[in-house]
Amino acid sequence: MEFIDYIIPFERIAAMSTGPQVLLILVIIGASLAVLTKGADWLVDGAAQLAYRLGISKIIVGATVVSLGTTTPETAVSVLAALRGEIGIALGNAVGSVICDTGLIFGLGCLLTRLPLDRFILNRHGWLQFGSGLLLVFLVVISTAVYGAPVITRPMGVMLLCLLAGYMFISIRWARNHPNPTGDIPAVTHSVTACMMMIIVGVFMVVFSAQALIRSVALLCNLLGIPEAVVAATVVAFGTSLPELVTALTSIRKGHPEIMIGNIVGADILNVLFVTGASAAAVALPVPAEVLRIHLPTMILILLLFRIFIYTSRDHFRRWYGIPLLAIYAAFIIVSYFARGIVGL
Repeated sequence: MEFIDYIIPFERIAAMSTGPQVLLILVIIGASLAVLTKGADWLVDGAAQLAYRLGISKIIVGATVVSLGTTTPETAVSVLAALRGEIGIALGNAVGSVICDTGLIFGLGCLLTRLPLDRFILNRHGWLQFGSGLLLVFLVVISTAVYGAPVITRPMGVMLLCLLAGYMFISIRWARNHPNPTGDIPAVTHSVTACMMMIIVGVFMVVFSAQALIRSVALLCNLLGIPEAVVAATVVAFGTSLPELVTALTSIRKGHPEIMIGNIVGADILNVLFVTGASAAAVALPVPAEVLRIHLPTMILILLLFRIFIYTSRDHFRRWYGIPLLAIYAAFIIVSYFARGIVGL
């Protein structure tokens, strides 16, 4: 039983008669959307004010505090999945999140607005983002050569967690060396402690309401007779990236796109070092065929394209960059859905 089930009795709701059931589901969906929006507001406002209060770039806060908050629940899910033997969920969740963050969310952000390019950060965190993806592929290649099969071993998981500690340490050093942000600085009304509390509460509200929303929509789809396989491949799969997506859209709406970019870059790094590292440290993770043949190549392709966009841009990302990223993400979803029939996975 998941945490959300202790708060909202979905099993009892599923057993109710159709009329009251539909009404209650719609109420939960409406309430979830309201909490999701408010939580994202608090998260973004807290992150922006924390950056101003500490005198550091908002992209740094997005790459560390915000991304750590949005990936921690995902790490818990992946570790529990690994302990239950659901290796495909544990590893596929981490790699798939990198693809979704950079392909879907950053691609959508490019189309919506001109995203600023902080070269000081993206020439540092950006290379760590690309390097962490290459490191994961390298570990798979090494394990195949040594053990005869692709696997992320427990010592590899511990190593990734050690690199995570190093990443957080060097991020603090870079934050101190980064030039102070320029431009209009709004009145800062909250202390550092209050900003951190806003971020923590905001993350909790976003993650909790996203889970409630996805469970409710899935239940409603089942009630309407939509096949379970379709629900799993669309609604449930989309739900794992909903917190990051809502945070990104809120960041753009509130005029803080740097938080979105920092969150994406930081989340990609943490998905390898934190999510994969913690899961593998708990249980060795054999690499499923679909992850090896589809997920990892797509991840490297998207991260490479992101590096090219950084190299060819000046002070802003071009809006058309979103088109190839979204196209790759769409192709990834389609191929993943039909993979078993196409390539015999």
